[in-house]
Amino acid sequence: MKTLISGARKLGIELTSRQLDKFEVYYHELIEWNKRMNLTRITDYEEVQLKHFLDSLTVLTAVQLTDGLRVIDVGAGAGMPGLPLKIVSPGIDLTLLEATGKKTKFLEHIVGKLGLDGVDIVSSRAEEIGHNAMYREKFSLALSRAVAPLPVAVELSLPFCQVGGLCVTLKKGKIEEEVQQSLKAIAIMGGTLREVKPVALAELDDKRYLVIIEKLKLTPPQYPRRPGIPAKKPII
Repeated sequence: MKTLISGARKLGIELTSRQLDKFEVYYHELIEWNKRMNLTRITDYEEVQLKHFLDSLTVLTAVQLTDGLRVIDVGAGAGMPGLPLKIVSPGIDLTLLEATGKKTKFLEHIVGKLGLDGVDIVSSRAEEIGHNAMYREKFSLALSRAVAPLPVAVELSLPFCQVGGLCVTLKKGKIEEEVQQSLKAIAIMGGTLREVKPVALAELDDKRYLVIIEKLKLTPPQYPRRPGIPAKKPII
């Protein structure tokens, strides 16, 4: 895990031996389960450290994860960025939202394997659970990564944020047009674009960004729209 150690240090994070052990287990379980289901296209040991684990930890350059902070990872997939952040900040209250049943089975397995407490795994679509009073506008931080184009990700994520909370979406590549297209959705969902923060790490040299949105007011009750509609008819 030397690659992860070096990259994390540049983010101001000194990983403990216990945390590194958990990342090691996470890697091997990810690869083993990936033989049976499509969890990730990235399987090389060094690449996973950089493009999955370190990429997830870049969230810590934008927000401080204090004990008790309620965090939701929307479209968690194989658990990133939520689980790497939980390994480094074990005091957060983390919810992993994933619609694909096979992936939630992996999440349940890896959370148990890593011995992580305070992790709630929800198998549902964001369009549905976003209207559930137990989850709607109950989180200080909503995360999404590789879920959908930004206007869609905003509609799926921002309803989970409480007023005053943040939505952070991890993006890469040429995102200027995508950001502009998302401004209408951000406003309708009750947010404002605070910052598009470049990830300044030589290890991640493919133009990665954190899109940081602040929740200013309650999301109108009709959003998110019913399953499939945000992707088919994005608000742009």
